[in-house]
Amino acid sequence: MRIVITGGTGFLGQALSASLAARGDQVAVLSRSGEPAPPAGRIWDEPGIRTWRWTATPDLEGWRQIVDGAGAVVNLAGESIASGRWTAVRKARIERSRLDATAAVVAAIRTSAAPPSRLISGSAVGYYGSHRGADLLTEASPAADEFLGSLARRWEEVATEAQLAGCAVSLVRTGIVLDPREGVLASLSPVFKLFAGGPAGSGAQYMSWIHRDDWVALVTWLLDRRDEGPFNATAPNPVTNAEFSRALGRVLGRPSWLPTPGFVLRAMLGEMADALLLGGQRVLPARAMA
Repeated sequence: MRIVITGGTGFLGQALSASLAARGDQVAVLSRSGEPAPPAGRIWDEPGIRTWRWTATPDLEGWRQIVDGAGAVVNLAGESIASGRWTAVRKARIERSRLDATAAVVAAIRTSAAPPSRLISGSAVGYYGSHRGADLLTEASPAADEFLGSLARRWEEVATEAQLAGCAVSLVRTGIVLDPREGVLASLSPVFKLFAGGPAGSGAQYMSWIHRDDWVALVTWLLDRRDEGPFNATAPNPVTNAEFSRALGRVLGRPSWLPTPGFVLRAMLGEMADALLLGGQRVLPARAMA
């Protein structure tokens, strides 16, 4: 299959691109640092992975032809929500990085002579809110009326407009992705190894997690189907932050008794602390399980 991936140089995109290329797919990664796109007929000359330059703006010239004729698009573009304090300016950048990139991808699909049959667009379990306690949440649960919930809802609404071109749209609501080399797990492991690991705040908040390999497998499964709508990309056994901390400490042979008080995290990170560390949601991948 010919597959276009936006955000293909990121933590998830790199793993997905490599996996798809290994099974024989032709992968075009769209990146701000890629090569200038050639004429349409030469986009898919070579198997494997090729990185092309794009801009996530309404101006589609120079890269629209990469989407034209592809079998599917996977949209993972968006600035990290965890790489800095949530100031008003930063929140606006987080929003624009997702909404503008997705709108550009949808516009390319809708104006293609041969539009892709599939769009898989990234979203997040933040859709459900960050203070849902032990409530079991599935794809049928409503969006929360807070920053991440509102952003995820709008992000998905923009992606769904690709259906007007006959494109089947799947929305992947991703939880906390675990991999020992990158992401959350790679950040926490050194802290635990220094005997300073433990739960965040009370530790009672739920963590809806997934291993990166399982995330890749789920997205690949969706690429081979035409199921539409939201899919939670989480493991079927969410755990509390305290349970996760104990498991990580046990694997690393370190204690996990030293909690970080909530007021310390709020002082350091502001609003982001409540949304990402002190809050959580107990999400089940009901549609994938079915």
